Amino acid sequence: MSPIYKHVDLIQTFKTPNPVIGVVHLLPLPTSPQWGGSLKAVIDRAEQEAVALASGGVDGIIVENFFDAPFTSGQVDPAVTSAMSLIVQRLMHLVTLPIGINVLRNDAHSAIAIATCTNAQFIRVNVLTGVMATDQGLIEGCAYELLRYRRELGSDVKIFADVLVKHARPLSSPNLTVAVQDTIERGLADAIILSGWATGSPPSLEDLELAKAAAHESPVFIGSGADWENVGTLMQAADGVITCSSLKRHGRRDQPIDPIRVGRFVEAVRRGVPIVQPQSLSSVRLHS
Repeated sequence: MSPIYKHVDLIQTFKTPNPVIGVVHLLPLPTSPQWGGSLKAVIDRAEQEAVALASGGVDGIIVENFFDAPFTSGQVDPAVTSAMSLIVQRLMHLVTLPIGINVLRNDAHSAIAIATCTNAQFIRVNVLTGVMATDQGLIEGCAYELLRYRRELGSDVKIFADVLVKHARPLSSPNLTVAVQDTIERGLADAIILSGWATGSPPSLEDLELAKAAAHESPVFIGSGADWENVGTLMQAADGVITCSSLKRHGRRDQPIDPIRVGRFVEAVRRGVPIVQPQSLSSVRLHS
């Protein structure tokens, strides 16, 4: 019997076939070099950003320890896992959107543990298959251990996996079609994510088209660089989009989420055409 490769049902999970997933970039967590000493401050900021994303109309949220750089190539400290679990649980009581987890740089085990214990719906994994050279050193795919761990947990958390992830270079030939097929058919990813070379850099439309052709029925997400000027074009070859930097005040990643910018972005996705940035947005302030 031929193997059956499952994929996530976007309508069942996100109530739409073309979901917009916003990202909550957590402030530095305990043990991070820039940890500020107050978990309450981290929680308050996370709650504010989740509400801003929800009020702007996104279909899902990813919570990630974005400001914990420099990242480990292995497992994070238990304090990070504990803090993220607590924060995700708080957000679950605050918004009704599907929530995902990304534990940077590639701690998929902690991510799926957090997701399973908090009833989150999905995780993002930067390197599920293959070997990537990164600023953390070499990172090897974790599919073998992760899929068995998910089964051991009795979890139905979905795995959204990056293909040729940003801020990294593959050690083998960077053939996008083969990488997509391996991630789905051999890594058993439920959905794939395609980014540009770095945070804030979009994938090309041509690469998205190649990825979509190789993925067949598995959803393909834009993983970086989408804004309301280019998302209408990029979504012609993608099923969904993950975004953060363009939703922040002034488009700066160190600033909080701006619900007005979120609304404009969601509108651009729904209409399928670019929207020119209004001049007034540069002065918009976020209110909780």
